[in-house]
Amino acid sequence: MFLIKKLLIKFPPCADPHKAENIMQKNKGFTLIELLVVIAIIGILASVVLASLNTARNKGKAAAVQSTVSSARVQAELGMTTAGTYLDGLCTSTADGGLGTLVTAATNGGGTVSTCAQNTAALTAPTAWGWAITLPVGGNFCVDSTGFAGTSTVAPGTEITATTDVVCDNA
Repeated sequence: MFLIKKLLIKFPPCADPHKAENIMQKNKGFTLIELLVVIAIIGILASVVLASLNTARNKGKAAAVQSTVSSARVQAELGMTTAGTYLDGLCTSTADGGLGTLVTAATNGGGTVSTCAQNTAALTAPTAWGWAITLPVGGNFCVDSTGFAGTSTVAPGTEITATTDVVCDNA
């Protein structure tokens, strides 16, 4: 008898044997506030990542435009004659040696205020040319027949202006 009393004190009987299990089941899971906090943190992290991706995307567009414009020198050399003149209508021609396709590609790639000019009037083969474009991330990129290809600090649309100004001003 004494042993049974000791056991009952140590392990009292439970009126409902499933009560202990019910208490454990009620404490499983997360509260609404905990879930809302986690969702808010995920939202903040997602917005930071998306902002970073947008910046990277614009830098990628700028690099693509710069690459397209830089390849203009090689393309123009394809149409150069033995007399040292370039293809007539160089900036608009889509034939070998013409820059028309590259100008369109750079503009479609995000470049703006694209100005391409040759140093002669139409129907006369030019001996010099230049092309400037504003990049999607700001700033200008210019390439010309002297071999210069690089960034420019000149205002958009003023780097290459007419048949008398076909050299990049930073050259």
